[in-house]
Amino acid sequence: MNFLRGVMGGPSAGPQPSGADTIQKLCDRVASSTLLDDRRDAVRALKALSKKYRLEVGIQAMEHLVHVLQTDRSDSEIIGYALDTLYNVISNDLEEEEQDDSEEENSPKQGDDLGSQFTEIFIKQPENVTLLLTLVEEFDFHVRWPGVKLLTSLLKQQGPQVQQIILVSPMGVSRLMDLLADSREVIRNDGVLLLQQLTKSNAAIQKIVAFENAFERLLDIVTEEGNSDGGIVVEDCLLLLQNLLKNNNSNQNFFKEGSYIQRMKPWFEVGDDNCGWSAQKVTNLHLMLQLVRVLVSPTNPPGATTSCQKAMFHCGLLQQLCTILMATGVPADILTETINTVSEVIRGCQMNQDYFASVNAPSNPPRPAIVVLLMSMVNERQPFVLRCAVLYCFQCFLYKNHKGQGEIVSTLLPSTIDGSSVSAGQLLCGGLFSTDSLSNWCAAVALAHALQENAALKEQLLRVQLATSIGNPPVSLLQQCTNILSQGDKIDRRGSKVQTRVGLLMLLCTWLSNCSIAVTHFLHNPANVPFLTGQIAENLGEEEQLVQGLCALLLGISIYYNDNSLENYRKEKLKQLIEKRIGRENFVEKLGFISKHELYSRAAQKPQPGFSSPEHMMFDHEFTKLVKELEGVISKAIYKSSEEDKKEEEVKKTLEQHDNIVTHYKKVIREQDQELEELKQQVSTLKSQNEQLQVTVTQQVSQIQQHKDQYNLLKVQLGKDTQHHNSHGDTLQMNGIQLEEVSKLREELEDWRNRHEQLQGQLKEKDAVIENLKSLQVEMGTEQSSQLSSSRGMEHSAELQKELELLRTQIQLQAAEISKLQTENQKLQATNTAIDPALGASGAVASRSSEKEGRLLQELGELQSEVKALSEEKASLQQQLDSSSSTVAILQDEKSKLQQEVAEAKKEQDDLLVLLADQDQKLSALRSKLKDLGMPVEDEDDIESGDQADEDEDGDEEEQD
Repeated sequence: MNFLRGVMGGPSAGPQPSGADTIQKLCDRVASSTLLDDRRDAVRALKALSKKYRLEVGIQAMEHLVHVLQTDRSDSEIIGYALDTLYNVISNDLEEEEQDDSEEENSPKQGDDLGSQFTEIFIKQPENVTLLLTLVEEFDFHVRWPGVKLLTSLLKQQGPQVQQIILVSPMGVSRLMDLLADSREVIRNDGVLLLQQLTKSNAAIQKIVAFENAFERLLDIVTEEGNSDGGIVVEDCLLLLQNLLKNNNSNQNFFKEGSYIQRMKPWFEVGDDNCGWSAQKVTNLHLMLQLVRVLVSPTNPPGATTSCQKAMFHCGLLQQLCTILMATGVPADILTETINTVSEVIRGCQMNQDYFASVNAPSNPPRPAIVVLLMSMVNERQPFVLRCAVLYCFQCFLYKNHKGQGEIVSTLLPSTIDGSSVSAGQLLCGGLFSTDSLSNWCAAVALAHALQENAALKEQLLRVQLATSIGNPPVSLLQQCTNILSQGDKIDRRGSKVQTRVGLLMLLCTWLSNCSIAVTHFLHNPANVPFLTGQIAENLGEEEQLVQGLCALLLGISIYYNDNSLENYRKEKLKQLIEKRIGRENFVEKLGFISKHELYSRAAQKPQPGFSSPEHMMFDHEFTKLVKELEGVISKAIYKSSEEDKKEEEVKKTLEQHDNIVTHYKKVIREQDQELEELKQQVSTLKSQNEQLQVTVTQQVSQIQQHKDQYNLLKVQLGKDTQHHNSHGDTLQMNGIQLEEVSKLREELEDWRNRHEQLQGQLKEKDAVIENLKSLQVEMGTEQSSQLSSSRGMEHSAELQKELELLRTQIQLQAAEISKLQTENQKLQATNTAIDPALGASGAVASRSSEKEGRLLQELGELQSEVKALSEEKASLQQQLDSSSSTVAILQDEKSKLQQEVAEAKKEQDDLLVLLADQDQKLSALRSKLKDLGMPVEDEDDIESGDQADEDEDGDEEEQD
């Protein structure tokens, strides 16, 4: 600490050390001190000296400071001091606190050199930039903020080299994108500045930043800051957006596909009171308009520009821009930029051009916006940049817009002139013949754009008649232009006289090119050709050389597009006139003055008129294309002889005839193509119908096959034998029950009846036994005979009960079989009824298909024969079903009789059981009485055993017999 006091100031007995010595001691302290506090204090001292002793600190301390960044990352304070010191050394934004008067002029240049040299030393090791990216990730404010500032300064000094290091660094760009999400506005705003430097002229980094969601974050910041009413942060965000989008087609497409164009609409919402705009708001709105122009710039690919133009119309952005255009109180520079922006939004887009044509200014009565803008263009009191913007807007409105061109030219024709209101055509004519040279030039160029690539309108414009003065007959617009051109020097004009003549010559060249009728009208005036040859032949100054070149171009167009309809001004005579009065070489040389002019090269670069002063407005962008197209062909046409011209005319006629033939055949081919398309459509329709019919026929065939299978199944189930005429007879099967089974059932019924009769006989025998028992009781007969009778009755009763149970089970089985026969009968009837509509439908489909498809007739005939056979088989099946139904009815009657008989048998059995029970009671009562009388009585088991013995003896006797 005592060392630092000596360095930073304080009383000292010895001589004061110099700045270089102090810096050297501090560097040694940083390098050798083991205590972090000492190193931190030394770095802080270097930071304090870095502004005044920038060179010394940079030379001696940079290596030590980088070492501190690598080794002392755990201490945010020393890292912050080191970063601040490096920033002071490298940055050129800081001004020297003390400068000698003699060094003031050279100090900025020396500072730039120092910053660039120190930056080069720092980035010589790419690891230093990677280390800096790592430090920027730290959340600590004292580390992150100076790191962002240092990295920004490095990009300003050595942008491409630092960009390349960051690009190859893993996640380098992504780390910097996190700065936009920092909650501390200072870091976020400096992060925007850092990304501005990072994205300059590097398409790869621009794409990475865009795909890291930069558009979303930047637009959110602009919205949070208040859009155009925001401060400098909005300006920085807009500049960054321009870096990302300008000349980057990928990012432009991503911006459009992400629906970010819709988010630009609120930027241009202005109120009724537009007075008192702040300078920052004007700057912000100016940048916002430029951002719109970046998306629809004519230098972009046509497809991308068109898609952005349509998106701007659908989201209402174009409507919002037109509102600013017609609003009052808007600053002049914002109005000018808005006009330029609207121009490029509508350029070449028919939908947007139609909307712009429908916009009216809020005046009484309402006027079209185009008329209001043209009034400003031809008004010499309006600012020069505003008049240029209006001209550009008019050019963009007419670009590839034949409908708009026709509407403008129609306002000049006699039948459509409306005297109650000023039209666009009247304003153009007024500007064309005014005394202001700039108005002449702008009106001439605007009218030339109304004729661009539209031969029909060039012919229509020949009908325009102008009333020059009272009492004089009207003259055509073409004649008036040539009159003003020939009298240009005699008319007192404000501005450059050359500018007026250049404008009129550009209009005439555009008008006459590719229009033979206009050339004939031009040559019909006997004063035009002598004027042109006189202008070309004279030796004039530099200013007039441009006029000479344009006169040579106009005369060359009159030769090249001449149809030789005027005898005195045929191609050959005009060439001879040039050869005699001018000379071919001299003519070609004068023609070359146009393309060699500096202003021609400027105008050829971009469509928008970009002139620094009115005197420089000489050429139009579209006109430079025309010159480039015609200069070579005119030079060749001048050197051609009459024989070559004749051959060329013959070739042209042949070509015209060929073209006519080709046109005729094209028309025929077009008609045939239409017929072919119609036939193709019919064929495709018939194919689809044929496919549907084939599918239907396939379905019907499958249904018929199903019907066949069902028929065969029914045939098997009914047991139908195909041998109807066999001598052995038919073995008819009725619902799964054969006649043999019926006969068996009848035999079983007979057996049951016999058994029933036997049971009745047995019952009678039992009754007789009971009567005998009664007589025994009366007569006090022997007990053995009564017990024998009782046991026999019980045995017969048990046997009878078993036989009754067996009868019940057989009757239940019979009832189940009868119900099964009934269900099969119902299914058979339902199947037979379903065959009829299916066969009818198949016949109808077959009839429809036979009308359209001849190749199916044979198959359908076979199907019809099969259907007929099936119908016959169905009839036979129906007869069999009827007979089976009658048989089933007979069986059901027999079943009901059997059930009645069984019920009667059951009733008789129940009666028998009751009698047997009574008999058992009587027998037991008789036994008890006999026991009471003292008579010996045998048990039931003894009686049964005795009976069994008797039966055995009887059996033995029978065997012996």
